[in-house]
Amino acid sequence: MPAPTRKVLGRLSLPERTFVADALRTETVGGVLLLVAAVTALIWANVPALHDSYESVSHFHLGPAPLGLDLSIEHWAADGLLAVFFFVAGIELKRELVAGDLKDPKAAALPVVAALCGMAVPALVYALTNLTGGGSLSGWAVPTATDIAFALAVLAVIGTWLPNALRAFLLTLAVVDDLCAILIIAVFFTADIDFAALGGAAAGLVVFWALLRKGVRGWYVYVPLALVIWALTYNSGIHATVAGVAMGLMLRCTRREDEEHSPGEHIEHLVRPLSAGLAVPLFALFSAGVSVSGGTLGDVFTRPETLGVVLGLVLGKTLGIFGGTWLTARFTRASLSDDLEWADVFAVATLAGIGFTVSLLIGELAFDGDATLTDEVKAAVLLGSLTAAVLATVLLKLRNSKYRRLYEAEERDEDLDGIPDIYEEDDPAYHLRMAAIHERKAAEHRRIAERQTAERLAEVTGGAGEEDDRRA
Repeated sequence: MPAPTRKVLGRLSLPERTFVADALRTETVGGVLLLVAAVTALIWANVPALHDSYESVSHFHLGPAPLGLDLSIEHWAADGLLAVFFFVAGIELKRELVAGDLKDPKAAALPVVAALCGMAVPALVYALTNLTGGGSLSGWAVPTATDIAFALAVLAVIGTWLPNALRAFLLTLAVVDDLCAILIIAVFFTADIDFAALGGAAAGLVVFWALLRKGVRGWYVYVPLALVIWALTYNSGIHATVAGVAMGLMLRCTRREDEEHSPGEHIEHLVRPLSAGLAVPLFALFSAGVSVSGGTLGDVFTRPETLGVVLGLVLGKTLGIFGGTWLTARFTRASLSDDLEWADVFAVATLAGIGFTVSLLIGELAFDGDATLTDEVKAAVLLGSLTAAVLATVLLKLRNSKYRRLYEAEERDEDLDGIPDIYEEDDPAYHLRMAAIHERKAAEHRRIAERQTAERLAEVTGGAGEEDDRRA
Protein backbone atom coordinates (compact mmCIF):
# COMPACT_ATOMS: atom_id res chain seq x y z
CA MET A 1 0.00 0.00 0.00
CA PRO A 2 1.57 3.35 -1.02
CA ALA A 3 2.36 5.83 1.72
CA PRO A 4 -0.20 8.64 2.04
CA THR A 5 0.74 11.95 0.50
CA ARG A 6 1.56 14.60 3.10
CA LYS A 7 0.38 18.14 2.53
CA VAL A 8 2.82 21.00 3.04
CA LEU A 9 1.90 24.56 3.99
CA GLY A 10 -1.51 23.36 5.13
CA ARG A 11 -3.64 24.64 7.99
CA LEU A 12 -1.83 25.33 11.28
CA SER A 13 -2.81 23.64 14.51
CA LEU A 14 -4.87 25.89 16.80
CA PRO A 15 -2.10 26.43 19.42
CA GLU A 16 0.45 27.16 16.67
CA ARG A 17 -1.99 29.53 14.98
CA THR A 18 -2.53 31.43 18.24
CA PHE A 19 1.22 31.72 18.89
CA VAL A 20 1.99 32.79 15.32
CA ALA A 21 -0.79 35.40 15.35
CA ASP A 22 0.56 36.93 18.58
CA ALA A 23 4.17 36.91 17.35
CA LEU A 24 3.29 38.36 13.96
CA ARG A 25 1.18 41.10 15.52
CA THR A 26 4.16 42.36 17.55
CA GLU A 27 6.60 41.95 14.67
CA THR A 28 4.29 43.85 12.32
CA VAL A 29 4.14 46.84 14.67
CA GLY A 30 7.91 46.61 15.07
CA GLY A 31 8.31 46.42 11.31
CA VAL A 32 6.38 49.64 10.81
CA LEU A 33 8.63 51.32 13.40
CA LEU A 34 11.62 49.84 11.55
CA LEU A 35 10.44 51.42 8.31
CA VAL A 36 9.99 54.77 10.04
CA ALA A 37 13.46 54.52 11.59
CA ALA A 38 15.06 53.65 8.23
CA VAL A 39 13.38 56.56 6.45
CA THR A 40 14.34 58.89 9.31
CA ALA A 41 17.96 57.74 9.08
CA LEU A 42 18.09 58.35 5.33
CA ILE A 43 16.60 61.84 5.70
CA TRP A 44 18.86 62.68 8.66
CA ALA A 45 21.98 61.54 6.81
CA ASN A 46 21.16 63.10 3.43
CA VAL A 47 19.79 66.54 4.30
CA PRO A 48 22.91 68.80 4.20
CA ALA A 49 21.86 70.80 7.25
CA LEU A 50 21.40 67.62 9.31
CA HIS A 51 24.19 65.37 8.01
CA ASP A 52 26.87 66.58 10.45
CA SER A 53 24.59 66.05 13.45
CA TYR A 54 23.87 62.48 12.31
CA GLU A 55 27.59 61.75 12.12
CA SER A 56 28.20 63.38 15.49
CA VAL A 57 25.49 61.41 17.27
CA SER A 58 26.38 58.10 15.59
CA HIS A 59 30.06 58.39 16.51
CA PHE A 60 29.57 59.81 20.00
CA HIS A 61 31.32 57.51 22.49
CA LEU A 62 30.11 56.54 25.92
CA GLY A 63 30.59 53.65 28.33
CA PRO A 64 33.19 52.50 30.88
CA ALA A 65 36.57 52.49 29.12
CA PRO A 66 38.32 50.34 31.81
CA LEU A 67 35.87 47.54 30.96
CA GLY A 68 36.56 47.86 27.25
CA LEU A 69 33.09 49.28 26.64
CA ASP A 70 33.81 52.84 25.51
CA LEU A 71 31.72 52.43 22.36
CA SER A 72 30.05 54.72 19.84
CA ILE A 73 26.27 55.01 19.75
CA GLU A 74 26.30 53.14 16.43
CA HIS A 75 28.41 50.39 18.01
CA TRP A 76 26.12 50.11 21.05
CA ALA A 77 23.14 49.71 18.72
CA ALA A 78 24.82 46.96 16.67
CA ASP A 79 26.43 44.98 19.50
CA GLY A 80 24.16 45.84 22.41
CA LEU A 81 20.61 46.33 21.20
CA LEU A 82 20.81 43.56 18.59
CA ALA A 83 21.75 41.16 21.39
CA VAL A 84 18.15 41.64 22.60
CA PHE A 85 16.90 40.86 19.08
CA PHE A 86 18.96 37.65 18.94
CA PHE A 87 17.87 36.73 22.49
CA VAL A 88 14.28 36.67 21.24
CA ALA A 89 15.41 34.74 18.15
CA GLY A 90 17.02 32.15 20.43
CA ILE A 91 13.79 31.71 22.39
CA GLU A 92 11.81 31.40 19.15
CA LEU A 93 14.15 28.73 17.86
CA LYS A 94 14.02 26.80 21.15
CA ARG A 95 10.21 26.91 21.16
CA GLU A 96 10.05 25.74 17.55
CA LEU A 97 12.42 22.85 18.32
CA VAL A 98 10.61 21.56 21.41
CA ALA A 99 6.98 22.60 20.95
CA GLY A 100 6.51 24.04 17.46
CA ASP A 101 6.69 22.89 13.86
CA LEU A 102 10.40 22.01 14.05
CA LYS A 103 9.66 19.37 16.70
CA ASP A 104 8.40 16.99 14.00
CA PRO A 105 11.30 16.11 11.65
CA LYS A 106 8.92 15.69 8.70
CA ALA A 107 7.32 19.08 9.28
CA ALA A 108 10.68 20.68 10.03
CA ALA A 109 12.25 19.49 6.78
CA LEU A 110 10.42 22.04 4.64
CA PRO A 111 11.30 25.32 6.42
CA VAL A 112 14.81 24.15 7.34
CA VAL A 113 15.73 23.06 3.80
CA ALA A 114 14.07 26.16 2.34
CA ALA A 115 15.95 28.42 4.76
CA LEU A 116 19.31 26.73 4.11
CA CYS A 117 18.81 26.92 0.34
CA GLY A 118 17.66 30.51 0.82
CA MET A 119 21.06 31.27 2.38
CA ALA A 120 23.30 29.12 0.18
CA VAL A 121 22.01 30.35 -3.19
CA PRO A 122 22.38 34.10 -2.40
CA ALA A 123 25.92 33.43 -1.17
CA LEU A 124 26.62 31.56 -4.41
CA VAL A 125 25.13 34.36 -6.52
CA TYR A 126 27.30 36.90 -4.67
CA ALA A 127 30.42 34.74 -5.10
CA LEU A 128 29.85 34.21 -8.82
CA THR A 129 29.21 37.92 -9.37
CA ASN A 130 32.45 38.87 -7.63
CA LEU A 131 34.55 36.11 -9.16
CA THR A 132 33.53 37.21 -12.65
CA GLY A 133 33.80 40.91 -11.81
CA GLY A 134 37.04 40.78 -9.83
CA GLY A 135 35.46 41.91 -6.56
CA SER A 136 35.95 40.93 -2.92
CA LEU A 137 34.41 37.71 -1.60
CA SER A 138 34.32 39.13 1.95
CA GLY A 139 30.65 40.08 1.65
CA TRP A 140 29.33 36.65 0.65
CA ALA A 141 27.16 36.46 3.78
CA VAL A 142 25.52 39.89 3.37
CA PRO A 143 22.57 38.76 1.16
CA THR A 144 21.87 35.57 3.13
CA ALA A 145 19.57 37.08 5.79
CA THR A 146 15.81 37.67 5.85
CA ASP A 147 14.31 40.49 7.94
CA ILE A 148 10.96 39.18 9.20
CA ALA A 149 9.92 42.50 10.77
CA PHE A 150 10.51 44.44 7.54
CA ALA A 151 8.72 41.74 5.51
CA LEU A 152 5.68 41.85 7.80
CA ALA A 153 5.66 45.64 7.66
CA VAL A 154 5.43 45.37 3.87
CA LEU A 155 2.48 42.98 4.27
CA ALA A 156 0.81 45.43 6.64
CA VAL A 157 1.36 48.40 4.32
CA ILE A 158 0.08 46.69 1.16
CA GLY A 159 -2.88 45.17 3.03
CA THR A 160 -2.56 41.60 1.78
CA TRP A 161 -4.62 38.77 3.27
CA LEU A 162 -1.78 36.26 3.24
CA PRO A 163 -2.95 32.92 4.73
CA ASN A 164 -1.66 32.01 8.20
CA ALA A 165 0.22 28.97 6.84
CA LEU A 166 2.34 31.17 4.56
CA ARG A 167 2.91 33.72 7.33
CA ALA A 168 4.04 30.93 9.66
CA PHE A 169 6.30 29.55 6.92
CA LEU A 170 7.90 32.98 6.56
CA LEU A 171 8.31 33.31 10.35
CA THR A 172 9.91 29.85 10.69
CA LEU A 173 12.21 30.60 7.77
CA ALA A 174 13.36 33.73 9.55
CA VAL A 175 13.98 31.83 12.82
CA VAL A 176 16.26 29.30 11.09
CA ASP A 177 17.78 32.15 9.10
CA ASP A 178 18.61 34.07 12.29
CA LEU A 179 20.31 31.04 13.84
CA CYS A 180 22.43 30.48 10.72
CA ALA A 181 23.26 34.18 10.61
CA ILE A 182 24.56 34.19 14.19
CA LEU A 183 26.63 31.07 13.44
CA ILE A 184 28.10 32.83 10.40
CA ILE A 185 28.92 35.88 12.52
CA ALA A 186 30.49 33.75 15.27
CA VAL A 187 32.56 31.55 12.93
CA PHE A 188 33.55 33.84 10.07
CA PHE A 189 33.73 37.27 11.70
CA THR A 190 35.74 36.45 14.80
CA ALA A 191 39.43 37.32 14.51
CA ASP A 192 41.39 37.46 17.78
CA ILE A 193 39.94 35.64 20.77
CA ASP A 194 40.59 36.59 24.39
CA PHE A 195 40.26 33.19 26.04
CA ALA A 196 40.10 34.64 29.56
CA ALA A 197 37.05 36.74 28.69
CA LEU A 198 35.56 33.85 26.72
CA GLY A 199 36.00 31.55 29.72
CA GLY A 200 34.32 34.12 31.94
CA ALA A 201 31.38 34.36 29.52
CA ALA A 202 31.09 30.56 29.45
CA ALA A 203 31.13 30.46 33.27
CA GLY A 204 28.41 33.11 33.33
CA LEU A 205 26.29 31.04 30.94
CA VAL A 206 26.72 28.01 33.23
CA VAL A 207 25.48 30.08 36.18
CA PHE A 208 22.59 31.39 34.05
CA TRP A 209 21.64 27.80 33.13
CA ALA A 210 21.93 26.57 36.74
CA LEU A 211 19.68 29.35 38.04
CA LEU A 212 17.08 28.49 35.42
CA ARG A 213 17.25 24.79 36.33
CA LYS A 214 16.71 25.59 40.00
CA GLY A 215 13.69 27.72 39.15
CA VAL A 216 15.16 30.96 40.51
CA ARG A 217 12.98 33.92 39.52
CA GLY A 218 13.48 37.67 39.43
CA TRP A 219 14.65 40.05 36.74
CA TYR A 220 17.05 41.61 39.28
CA VAL A 221 19.01 38.32 39.18
CA TYR A 222 19.04 37.64 35.46
CA VAL A 223 19.40 41.12 33.96
CA PRO A 224 22.70 41.96 35.75
CA LEU A 225 24.02 38.46 35.01
CA ALA A 226 23.03 38.82 31.33
CA LEU A 227 24.86 42.16 31.12
CA VAL A 228 28.02 40.58 32.58
CA ILE A 229 27.81 37.69 30.08
CA TRP A 230 27.26 40.13 27.23
CA ALA A 231 30.24 42.32 28.25
CA LEU A 232 32.57 39.31 28.60
CA THR A 233 31.43 37.95 25.23
CA TYR A 234 32.09 41.32 23.61
CA ASN A 235 35.57 41.52 25.11
CA SER A 236 36.33 37.94 24.07
CA GLY A 237 36.35 39.00 20.42
CA ILE A 238 33.22 37.00 19.52
CA HIS A 239 30.35 39.19 18.39
CA ALA A 240 28.30 40.02 21.46
CA THR A 241 24.97 39.07 19.87
CA VAL A 242 26.06 35.41 20.25
CA ALA A 243 25.48 35.81 23.99
CA GLY A 244 21.85 36.76 23.33
CA VAL A 245 21.18 33.63 21.29
CA ALA A 246 22.92 31.39 23.85
CA MET A 247 20.81 32.69 26.73
CA GLY A 248 17.62 32.47 24.69
CA LEU A 249 18.29 28.82 23.85
CA MET A 250 18.68 27.99 27.56
CA LEU A 251 15.13 28.99 28.52
CA ARG A 252 12.59 26.19 29.01
CA CYS A 253 9.86 26.38 26.38
CA THR A 254 7.75 23.37 27.38
CA ARG A 255 4.78 23.76 29.71
CA ARG A 256 4.27 21.85 32.92
CA GLU A 257 0.86 20.78 34.15
CA ASP A 258 0.41 23.77 36.44
CA GLU A 259 1.61 26.32 33.86
CA GLU A 260 -0.42 28.30 31.38
CA HIS A 261 2.79 29.47 29.67
CA SER A 262 6.33 28.16 29.78
CA PRO A 263 9.08 30.48 31.14
CA GLY A 264 10.41 30.93 27.62
CA GLU A 265 7.02 31.93 26.24
CA HIS A 266 6.43 34.30 29.17
CA ILE A 267 9.81 36.02 28.82
CA GLU A 268 9.50 36.20 25.05
CA HIS A 269 6.10 37.87 25.46
CA LEU A 270 7.73 40.48 27.72
CA VAL A 271 10.92 41.07 25.71
CA ARG A 272 9.63 40.84 22.13
CA PRO A 273 8.02 44.34 22.23
CA LEU A 274 11.35 45.73 23.50
CA SER A 275 13.17 43.98 20.67
CA ALA A 276 10.74 44.82 17.86
CA GLY A 277 9.72 48.26 19.12
CA LEU A 278 13.01 49.68 20.38
CA ALA A 279 16.16 47.62 19.76
CA VAL A 280 15.77 46.92 16.05
CA PRO A 281 14.42 50.39 15.08
CA LEU A 282 17.29 52.10 16.94
CA PHE A 283 19.79 49.85 15.19
CA ALA A 284 18.20 50.80 11.86
CA LEU A 285 18.33 54.48 12.80
CA PHE A 286 22.10 54.39 13.26
CA SER A 287 22.94 51.86 10.53
CA ALA A 288 20.71 52.83 7.59
CA GLY A 289 21.90 56.42 7.41
CA VAL A 290 23.98 56.21 4.24
CA SER A 291 24.46 59.03 1.75
CA VAL A 292 22.25 58.34 -1.25
CA SER A 293 22.71 60.09 -4.59
CA GLY A 294 22.37 59.29 -8.24
CA GLY A 295 26.07 58.46 -8.35
CA THR A 296 25.83 56.19 -5.32
CA LEU A 297 22.91 54.24 -6.76
CA GLY A 298 24.68 54.00 -10.10
CA ASP A 299 27.79 52.60 -8.39
CA VAL A 300 25.65 49.84 -6.86
CA PHE A 301 25.28 48.31 -10.32
CA THR A 302 28.90 48.80 -11.37
CA ARG A 303 30.81 47.47 -8.35
CA PRO A 304 30.76 43.66 -8.10
CA GLU A 305 30.43 43.72 -4.30
CA THR A 306 27.28 45.83 -4.30
CA LEU A 307 25.81 44.21 -7.42
CA GLY A 308 26.35 40.81 -5.78
CA VAL A 309 24.37 41.95 -2.74
CA VAL A 310 21.43 43.18 -4.83
CA LEU A 311 21.34 40.07 -7.03
CA GLY A 312 21.76 37.84 -4.00
CA LEU A 313 18.77 39.37 -2.21
CA VAL A 314 16.46 39.67 -5.21
CA LEU A 315 17.34 36.57 -7.25
CA GLY A 316 19.28 34.35 -4.87
CA LYS A 317 16.77 34.45 -2.02
CA THR A 318 13.80 33.86 -4.33
CA LEU A 319 15.36 30.98 -6.26
CA GLY A 320 16.87 29.42 -3.14
CA ILE A 321 13.71 29.36 -1.02
CA PHE A 322 11.40 28.42 -3.88
CA GLY A 323 13.78 25.74 -5.12
CA GLY A 324 14.34 24.34 -1.63
CA THR A 325 10.59 24.14 -1.03
CA TRP A 326 9.91 22.48 -4.37
CA LEU A 327 12.72 19.94 -3.93
CA THR A 328 11.51 19.08 -0.41
CA ALA A 329 7.99 18.47 -1.68
CA ARG A 330 9.32 16.53 -4.66
CA PHE A 331 11.53 14.12 -2.74
CA THR A 332 9.52 13.60 0.47
CA ARG A 333 6.23 12.39 -1.06
CA ALA A 334 4.66 15.67 -0.02
CA SER A 335 2.34 17.86 -2.04
CA LEU A 336 1.36 21.48 -1.74
CA SER A 337 -1.82 22.30 0.20
CA ASP A 338 -4.94 22.25 -1.97
CA ASP A 339 -5.61 25.88 -1.04
CA LEU A 340 -2.31 27.14 -2.45
CA GLU A 341 -0.34 27.13 -5.69
CA TRP A 342 3.39 27.29 -6.37
CA ALA A 343 2.94 30.91 -7.44
CA ASP A 344 2.11 31.67 -3.78
CA VAL A 345 5.35 30.07 -2.60
CA PHE A 346 7.29 32.05 -5.22
CA ALA A 347 5.75 35.32 -4.01
CA VAL A 348 6.65 34.59 -0.38
CA ALA A 349 10.17 33.60 -1.46
CA THR A 350 10.48 36.98 -3.18
CA LEU A 351 9.33 38.71 0.02
CA ALA A 352 12.11 36.89 1.92
CA GLY A 353 14.60 38.87 -0.18
CA ILE A 354 14.13 41.75 2.26
CA GLY A 355 17.42 41.47 4.16
CA PHE A 356 17.80 44.77 5.98
CA THR A 357 18.68 44.36 9.72
CA VAL A 358 21.05 41.38 9.78
CA SER A 359 22.34 42.15 6.28
CA LEU A 360 23.32 45.64 7.44
CA LEU A 361 25.07 44.14 10.47
CA ILE A 362 27.01 41.58 8.40
CA GLY A 363 27.88 44.29 5.87
CA GLU A 364 29.49 46.34 8.64
CA LEU A 365 31.46 43.32 9.85
CA ALA A 366 32.49 42.12 6.37
CA PHE A 367 34.00 45.42 5.27
CA ASP A 368 35.14 46.78 8.61
CA GLY A 369 37.88 49.32 7.99
CA ASP A 370 36.63 50.40 4.57
CA ALA A 371 34.03 53.07 5.35
CA THR A 372 33.31 53.88 1.71
CA LEU A 373 32.63 50.28 0.69
CA THR A 374 30.64 49.70 3.89
CA ASP A 375 28.30 52.58 2.99
CA GLU A 376 27.99 51.34 -0.59
CA VAL A 377 27.12 47.83 0.60
CA LYS A 378 24.52 49.32 2.95
CA ALA A 379 23.03 51.21 0.00
CA ALA A 380 22.97 47.92 -1.92
CA VAL A 381 21.13 46.23 0.97
CA LEU A 382 18.55 49.03 1.00
CA LEU A 383 18.11 48.91 -2.77
CA GLY A 384 17.94 45.11 -2.90
CA SER A 385 15.43 44.97 -0.04
CA LEU A 386 13.30 47.68 -1.65
CA THR A 387 13.35 45.85 -5.00
CA ALA A 388 12.34 42.57 -3.36
CA ALA A 389 9.53 44.36 -1.50
CA VAL A 390 8.17 45.92 -4.70
CA LEU A 391 8.27 42.61 -6.62
CA ALA A 392 6.61 40.76 -3.74
CA THR A 393 3.93 43.45 -3.52
CA VAL A 394 3.04 43.02 -7.19
CA LEU A 395 2.97 39.20 -6.98
CA LEU A 396 0.96 39.10 -3.75
CA LYS A 397 -1.55 41.69 -4.94
CA LEU A 398 -2.32 39.52 -7.99
CA ARG A 399 -3.43 36.75 -5.61
CA ASN A 400 -4.99 38.91 -2.92
CA SER A 401 -8.66 38.16 -3.70
CA LYS A 402 -8.01 34.43 -3.23
CA TYR A 403 -6.04 35.09 -0.05
CA ARG A 404 -8.95 37.07 1.35
CA ARG A 405 -11.35 34.16 0.81
CA LEU A 406 -8.94 31.76 2.52
CA TYR A 407 -8.38 34.18 5.40
CA GLU A 408 -12.10 34.73 5.96
CA ALA A 409 -12.69 30.96 5.93
CA GLU A 410 -9.96 30.52 8.55
CA GLU A 411 -11.38 33.27 10.78
CA ARG A 412 -15.12 32.43 10.55
CA ASP A 413 -16.64 31.80 13.99
CA GLU A 414 -20.42 31.44 13.55
CA ASP A 415 -21.00 29.82 16.95
CA LEU A 416 -19.14 32.73 18.64
CA ASP A 417 -17.11 30.51 20.98
CA GLY A 418 -13.80 32.21 20.21
CA ILE A 419 -12.47 29.29 18.14
CA PRO A 420 -12.60 29.42 14.32
CA ASP A 421 -15.21 26.98 13.00
CA ILE A 422 -12.67 25.32 10.70
CA TYR A 423 -10.94 23.83 13.78
CA GLU A 424 -14.17 22.35 15.19
CA GLU A 425 -15.52 20.40 12.23
CA ASP A 426 -14.75 17.06 13.95
CA ASP A 427 -16.37 18.06 17.26
CA PRO A 428 -20.01 16.84 17.71
CA ALA A 429 -20.64 19.62 20.23
CA TYR A 430 -19.86 22.21 17.58
CA HIS A 431 -22.42 20.74 15.18
CA LEU A 432 -25.03 20.63 17.98
CA ARG A 433 -24.37 24.32 18.70
CA MET A 434 -24.67 25.15 15.01
CA ALA A 435 -27.88 23.11 14.75
CA ALA A 436 -29.37 25.07 17.66
CA ILE A 437 -28.30 28.35 16.02
CA HIS A 438 -29.83 27.37 12.69
CA GLU A 439 -33.03 26.16 14.40
CA ARG A 440 -33.42 29.53 16.13
CA LYS A 441 -32.82 31.28 12.80
CA ALA A 442 -35.31 28.97 11.08
CA ALA A 443 -37.94 29.64 13.75
CA GLU A 444 -37.39 33.38 13.37
CA HIS A 445 -37.75 33.14 9.58
CA ARG A 446 -40.97 31.11 9.99
CA ARG A 447 -42.43 33.81 12.27
CA ILE A 448 -41.48 36.49 9.74
CA ALA A 449 -42.99 34.46 6.89
CA GLU A 450 -46.23 33.82 8.83
CA ARG A 451 -46.55 37.49 9.74
CA GLN A 452 -45.97 38.65 6.17
CA THR A 453 -48.45 36.04 4.85
CA ALA A 454 -51.08 37.20 7.34
CA GLU A 455 -50.52 40.85 6.38
CA ARG A 456 -50.94 40.08 2.68
CA LEU A 457 -54.14 38.10 3.31
CA ALA A 458 -55.51 41.00 5.31
CA GLU A 459 -54.69 43.41 2.49
CA VAL A 460 -56.36 41.15 -0.06
CA THR A 461 -59.44 40.65 2.11
CA GLY A 462 -59.74 44.32 2.88
CA GLY A 463 -59.24 45.27 -0.77
CA ALA A 464 -61.99 42.87 -1.93
CA GLY A 465 -64.53 44.39 0.49
CA GLU A 466 -63.87 47.93 -0.77
CA GLU A 467 -64.37 46.79 -4.42
CA ASP A 468 -67.75 45.21 -3.52
CA ASP A 469 -68.91 48.45 -1.90
CA ARG A 470 -68.00 50.50 -4.97
CA ARG A 471 -70.00 48.15 -7.24
CA ALA A 472 -73.03 48.45 -5.05
